[in-house]
Amino acid sequence: MSAHNPTTDAVRQEENWEEATFGGGCFWCVETVFNQLRGVLEAESGYSNGQHPHPTYEDVCSGHTGHAEVVRVRFDPTQVSYPQLLEVFFAIHDPTTLNRQGHDVGTQYRSGIYTHSARQAEQARDIIDELATSRVFRDPIVTEVLPVSNYHPAEAYHQRYFEHHPSQGYCAVVIGPKVEKFRKTFVELLKGPGAE
Repeated sequence: MSAHNPTTDAVRQEENWEEATFGGGCFWCVETVFNQLRGVLEAESGYSNGQHPHPTYEDVCSGHTGHAEVVRVRFDPTQVSYPQLLEVFFAIHDPTTLNRQGHDVGTQYRSGIYTHSARQAEQARDIIDELATSRVFRDPIVTEVLPVSNYHPAEAYHQRYFEHHPSQGYCAVVIGPKVEKFRKTFVELLKGPGAE
């Protein structure tokens, strides 16, 4: 009988992790939501699908880099599926407003699904077709579906921003209510108490 090897088990588990990248407006909110889902090992704020080789937050906010504010999600597909992540994504932002979310306006706030495989692209387009057919949204969905490219993590101070600054104006007024609504809607997908 072979001995249990925690290191080998961890490597084997990590090999099964997948990545997904979503742009749904300000990344503080999107990251907060995905970090609360079971099976999500990490949600990281970043910039994706632009031209600048080393974008900073200020560069991206200028609207000249072509990058979207995104969240890259590392997840265990045995605990949460990619279609479930898509379902959450479409519930937490408005995919019908071009280059804006609420008062946040600019191409960096566009709705986008940046795929890591042909299968993800197919599943993303399937759910968009399904939502359009069932008329879940009054207006047409403008979410772009493209292969992920030129991704860069955001600066350290952006990571888990809401968690560290819940009383900050934008967090309290905009993100807080969205997170509460999400938690009530997706109770069955939330991490258990004490889970990281």
